Amino acid sequence: MGTLVTLHLPPDSPLADEPWVITIAAQGSVPDDEDDWEPVVCGPYERDHALALARAVVSDDDLMAVVEPMLPLDSPAAIRAAIEEARAPAGEDFPPRPAGQHPGPPPEPAEVRAGWRRIAAGILGM
Repeated sequence: MGTLVTLHLPPDSPLADEPWVITIAAQGSVPDDEDDWEPVVCGPYERDHALALARAVVSDDDLMAVVEPMLPLDSPAAIRAAIEEARAPAGEDFPPRPAGQHPGPPPEPAEVRAGWRRIAAGILGM
């Protein structure tokens, strides 16, 4: 069984509504010939879709999936502001949550494509 790593968001976090990406990589910390491959980054997805897809991929393989928000920032100033915010000490600590508590089965491809349309509409302000 692999590992799923993600942010534990407080209730009503605005990050939950952002697009999310999945990075899949070999789980071991010391690469060998067999595990010497570049991580696969995929998305964007809605958060629940990203968590369910990542969990399905790592559930039966020795892989690590990192599920994180993708911030659609539109300028260097906005990126710098996000960096400064990330550097600031966190105000709350949320304990880890087992991957089994994340959304159920992975979405069907049509559901993922519908999520992409919602993400695009949100980014474009439609």
